[in-house]
Amino acid sequence: MTSTTDITKAVLFDELGGPEVLRVEDVELREPGPGEVRFRVEAIGINRAEALFRAGTYYYPATLPGSRLGYEAAGVVEAVGAGVTEFAPGDPVMAAANFDFGVHGVYAGAVVLPVESVVRRPSGVDAVTSAAVWLTYSTAYGGLLETGGLKAGDHVVITGASSGVGTAAIQIANRAGAVPIATTRSEAKRQRLLDLGAAHVITTDGADLVKEVHAVTGGRGAELAFDAIGGPAFRTLGDALVTGGTMVLYGWLDPRPVQLSMNWPQTVHTYANGALMRTETGRRRAAGFIGSGLRDGSLAPVIAETFDGLERIVDAHRLMESNTHTGKIVVTV
Repeated sequence: MTSTTDITKAVLFDELGGPEVLRVEDVELREPGPGEVRFRVEAIGINRAEALFRAGTYYYPATLPGSRLGYEAAGVVEAVGAGVTEFAPGDPVMAAANFDFGVHGVYAGAVVLPVESVVRRPSGVDAVTSAAVWLTYSTAYGGLLETGGLKAGDHVVITGASSGVGTAAIQIANRAGAVPIATTRSEAKRQRLLDLGAAHVITTDGADLVKEVHAVTGGRGAELAFDAIGGPAFRTLGDALVTGGTMVLYGWLDPRPVQLSMNWPQTVHTYANGALMRTETGRRRAAGFIGSGLRDGSLAPVIAETFDGLERIVDAHRLMESNTHTGKIVVTV
């Protein structure tokens, strides 16, 4: 594909439902306007948010019919609009995942995004790795460090630890000198999470979470919880913290109302990654932390599986919904 191309492939859907509602079609690809960047997509990162959006359970609705989809992609700049000085054709970049993906979804061969929705790829990092990095690591960075205030020596309970964000959170906690306690529903994932750097793994099916956390923290409880689930179990998670602990809720995989612990005082934050990534300083801090971690090897995205071609997007979403994977799912374009 060259900068003169005016048609590209993109993933669209006209109705809410399972992975089968996704289709690949030719769409118009316009030149970038003022303050916009067009880039050729080389790899796409699949996220739980996109499955929720496709199913109609995300926090904002799909733009039907013909909704776009996708937060995360890595590629190379093809053209820039008037006034854009940050990027030039040939620059390796990533989508910053700070937009309405019903409109700007990056499941495509090429996309046009506002310049504030584009960030540079880490130096020397390939497209597949880059597509697996930004959203998961910026979410874990923002939730753990910027919002949660995680410090060296703290214990942090990470729920849904085998997800892309979960595995990133384990690595970031270790990089910060903290002690990651991973939770998972499957005993089969225990050893994999230990290999990825979890200091302790708790299998939540049949286990007493509060008892297990207190056992591995010398009876104190954890200083921080980083939770993707919410629902009634949020209360139990709060019970597992020290008095005065902090909870960061960044997802709602359980759609039931969130229940709070009576283990007071306790600080509860809801974390929206888009809010941090919409600020230039937030993007700069996250990019600096992630880039330095990739360079020194303390951060290394876990890629569960790579699918080749946009036509495999349905298979990628089916794997996401199976919950059998550990780490990030990537589709190359």
